[in-house]
Amino acid sequence: MEATISRVRQGTIPPVIAARWALWTFVIVNVVIVEILFLTAGTGKNGTLTVAKFFGLHAAVLMLFQLLLVARLPWLDRRIGMDRLTVWHRWVGFALLWTLLTHAVLVVLGYARLDGASMTKTFFALAGVPASLLGMLAAAIVVVIAAVSARQVRRRLRYETWHGLHLLLYVALGLAFVHQLQETTTFSSSAFATVYWWALWLFAFGALVTGRIVMPVWRNAYHRFEVAAVVPESDSVVSVHVTGRHLDKLPARAGQFCVWRFPGHNHWWLANPFSLSAAPDGRTLRLTAKAVGSASAGLRHVPVGSRAFVEGPYGAFTSLHRTRPGALLIAGGVGITPVRALLEEEAADDVVVLYRVRSEEDAVLGDEVRTLVDGLGGRLHLLAGRTGEGAPPFAPENLRALVPDVAERDVYVCGPPAMTTAVLTSLRALKVPPRQVHAERFGLA
Repeated sequence: MEATISRVRQGTIPPVIAARWALWTFVIVNVVIVEILFLTAGTGKNGTLTVAKFFGLHAAVLMLFQLLLVARLPWLDRRIGMDRLTVWHRWVGFALLWTLLTHAVLVVLGYARLDGASMTKTFFALAGVPASLLGMLAAAIVVVIAAVSARQVRRRLRYETWHGLHLLLYVALGLAFVHQLQETTTFSSSAFATVYWWALWLFAFGALVTGRIVMPVWRNAYHRFEVAAVVPESDSVVSVHVTGRHLDKLPARAGQFCVWRFPGHNHWWLANPFSLSAAPDGRTLRLTAKAVGSASAGLRHVPVGSRAFVEGPYGAFTSLHRTRPGALLIAGGVGITPVRALLEEEAADDVVVLYRVRSEEDAVLGDEVRTLVDGLGGRLHLLAGRTGEGAPPFAPENLRALVPDVAERDVYVCGPPAMTTAVLTSLRALKVPPRQVHAERFGLA
């Protein structure tokens, strides 16, 4: 294993900052190019249609940016993390919604003024034009997806239902591409415009297909993952050991997670994100899950020798982002699994683990964690108790009492959303530099 001190990045740009700069530079450069194309392509048939074109061009850029955020490109994912990329995807999605609606309303209003007709009559007239109809259908799909993605609606839907509806976004993107292709003033205003738009669409779709389809299919065909062992850890917790060919070439790191499917155990469309609960050793991968749903509860019945379909590894919750020699690892419940894996990469004795559980009996992999911490000469604090009982364990004063030099350490946080939020709030109050704080929130987009 690498020594911890060798992984600490000193005097260099943190990977997450470099990735954000690269991503936003890409966005800004493309927005500038679109602005230039808009200014050099000439005006529309009237001022309203000119403004409508402005919003339409920027809606196209937002759509392509959406694709990149969910393409699961390894370079971005390992530096920024899927959780943050998913949040950005959500906010860009709502920006796309309002940009598309503004574009659509201005198009109808512009042609209504041009023809001296009502907006209702103009709307139905435009619906009879193939290029306009494709744009309307794309906008309608985006509106539906935005509606079901609102928090109040999202909470009432099963994940599989919401995810199935969300896949319609790719249909909307296809319709939007053909719509833009048929709008000749966009693609054909100049030779540069034609090359630029084709290159941008092909790059975005290529990134999506590569990250979401080609790479997972290739990895599973190459590694041929299969279940090697199923080990009950307690009445409600089970570990699944997965083996395969050439696992030493799988770019997995402690702290990352994979999206797991077990054909024959569940329907093919049912997938769960589980962290690696042991550092990858080139021979096996291990996930540990608590029975909180039908899929995770049934893992103890997965037949040994059956195939597994694995997507990933994903996540930025790794030692790639270490900035300090000392580390504080904070976990809640089953959030201990990536922390336990990270402990296997530690080679220094300056490590503290805070493990929040309802009771000592609920400490998932507790014995393994204690053995690893003891082997490192570190400290483990098992914080048992229910929420609301006694003083909040992660209040700023309590964190400082447990770890007086918390501001001098890298802090890794993984657990339930409420606990993670409480810890991050306390870390800000304790003035822990943001570059030293690394958190992962469970869930998929």
